Amino acid sequence: MRAIGLIAMLAIGAVSSAAADDTRVATFGGGCFWCMEPPYDELDGVVSTTSGYMGGDVDDPSYEQVTRGGTGHVEVVQVEYDPEIVDYSKLLEIYWRNVDPLTDNRQFCDAGESYRPVIFAHGERQEALARASKQALIESGRFERPIIVPVEPAKEFWPAEQYHQDYYRKNPVRYKYYRWRCGREQRLEELWGES
Repeated sequence: MRAIGLIAMLAIGAVSSAAADDTRVATFGGGCFWCMEPPYDELDGVVSTTSGYMGGDVDDPSYEQVTRGGTGHVEVVQVEYDPEIVDYSKLLEIYWRNVDPLTDNRQFCDAGESYRPVIFAHGERQEALARASKQALIESGRFERPIIVPVEPAKEFWPAEQYHQDYYRKNPVRYKYYRWRCGREQRLEELWGES
């Protein structure tokens, strides 16, 4: 009996490990990383979101270094997701609805290279889907101005400092005030409607 119980426990552990191994990551730059976590955290199939930095040439940069400029890094949210529940195309749909795709080197009130919108693709499949998604948006005729969001190969991801993680949960009043003051909601509604 004990041998069967041990085998069952090992099998359950193997399934749990396999499930963890079946998750994927996606990385998006959409301005302030605080504001990019909530739309993904609300989505079924998203395991976690982590605010951080990508795209630059400085190892383990600090928030101050990145926002000062010159590191080449962008504030990003890295999304760990289960592709059995939510696919990358849905993550792209969420992305577009949460950025201003017409503005380079800024998002809403935040200006500078670290706030540029960008989709970092992890592999050829993500790159192809991201480019197709962007092309579909261009061809939709929704915007008269060009969509400037580049699709770039993912580089090393550096998690942001702990106080930035889940900021909207830890500091809900400050977060809501920042989001309102920054004009994010107003501009997103102007671009995408109320949805």
